[in-house]
Amino acid sequence: MIQFGEWLPDQPAYSNAGVLAAENVIPALNGYRPLNQFTSLGSAAGATIRGIYAARDNSGNIKLFAGDSDKLYTFNASTNVLDDVSKAGTPAYDLDGAEKWRFIQFGEYVLASGGIGEEIQKWQLGTDTVFSNLANAPKADFIAVVRDFIWTANIDDGAGRVPYKVRWSGFNDITSWTAGVDQSDFQELPDSGAITGLVGGEYATVLCEKAIFRATFTGPPLIWQFDKVESQRGCTVPGSVCNYGSTVFYLSDNGFHAFDGSSSTPIGNEKVDKFFFKDFNPLYKDRMTSGVDPLNQIAVWSYTSRASTTGQPDRLLIYNYALGRWSLGNVNADYIAPFFSAGYTVEDLDNLANNMDAITTVLDSQFYRGGEFFFGGAVGGQLHTFTGDPYQATIITGEASISKGKHAIVTRVYPYHEDGDVQVSVGLRGTPTDTVAFTAPGVTNAAGFVPFRAQDRYHRVKIVFNNNWSFAHGIDVDVREVGRR
Repeated sequence: MIQFGEWLPDQPAYSNAGVLAAENVIPALNGYRPLNQFTSLGSAAGATIRGIYAARDNSGNIKLFAGDSDKLYTFNASTNVLDDVSKAGTPAYDLDGAEKWRFIQFGEYVLASGGIGEEIQKWQLGTDTVFSNLANAPKADFIAVVRDFIWTANIDDGAGRVPYKVRWSGFNDITSWTAGVDQSDFQELPDSGAITGLVGGEYATVLCEKAIFRATFTGPPLIWQFDKVESQRGCTVPGSVCNYGSTVFYLSDNGFHAFDGSSSTPIGNEKVDKFFFKDFNPLYKDRMTSGVDPLNQIAVWSYTSRASTTGQPDRLLIYNYALGRWSLGNVNADYIAPFFSAGYTVEDLDNLANNMDAITTVLDSQFYRGGEFFFGGAVGGQLHTFTGDPYQATIITGEASISKGKHAIVTRVYPYHEDGDVQVSVGLRGTPTDTVAFTAPGVTNAAGFVPFRAQDRYHRVKIVFNNNWSFAHGIDVDVREVGRR
């Protein structure tokens, strides 16, 4: 069996060690798994979703939040809709065309930053029914929890935007923002361009256009030590920043990288970077979003391709960070993010099913308790999860030639996969500069192969996976030389 290798679109088609196409699949060890369809969850908000977040209170209850350009919402499990929980005002908010809602949780508080045009919003879990302004805090593009502090970056703290400035709260106090009090203070990072990302944890990772800084807590009097750990590259697209633990993924001018707190490692070089920059429409770079699905061990970027006629993001670039392998999704997604299911009460279940006897899932399922992990996002104003049936998927092998200057004929292709069914075509061309012509697709017979009489000098195989397939392993090919005329 010829196993399906990693997707390597940046490498030549001839003698490609991997595959030329891996569409609507997730990279796995020794093959590919299906990418499940983006399935709607509940009713739509009033405008395109610009942020999604799930918070857990001290009792373990899940609250799912979302936001669009002028409202903030919570997901109501009883009615399966998004309830408006914005602060008072008409409109409550007015995010510009590029701004996103960025959420964090600090203890029992959820904070939401909507850019420098909006006050940071706060919600106390178990208490509040609407959001309110976080007093004294700066307006900010980015927000994060770093140890016992709230950090903001690319801010306006009353004198206009300072894109290279960070500011943090007092120790363990979201209301304390006076510089020099309770260890609250600020730091400017000039000569590195605008701040384009902020990731918290035990230390702060500050991504700028031309550099990356690490801020380590030292305590008074300095509070934080700032080290420029990357001076040769930075992050050029804010929506490309996502993290799993201490690893931060981001896009620079020369491709995708993973930052481990000390240095960056290129992850797309000679694999997908050239493909991405050729496919990516930079006019809509502000529409890129990203997130990490730890269950599948993938980082995912949603972006607008040059094929999109509306500017709506229509591609998913998928990276299995455990295997270092990539794939592509053809999916319209205005926003992607990881989140958790909200909990259901008995009354909620009754409203959903009308009759408790009609509920087929066991009542102690994590789904009903809340806290089941989902990787999803939004299309327009509607929440979605990747929980539907598998998308139709396509894998195309690298190109091969049996013997220099001689024709060969492919007589049989044996696809190896689990579940579902496949259609198989053979791509043909006489020289490396010719256009590839694929045969009509065929399906497997009772013996498990697709018969062909596909003759030329160069061959590649395309497999289309349909229905509820579960794994794609590889192929076997019967081929023989034919004489030269």
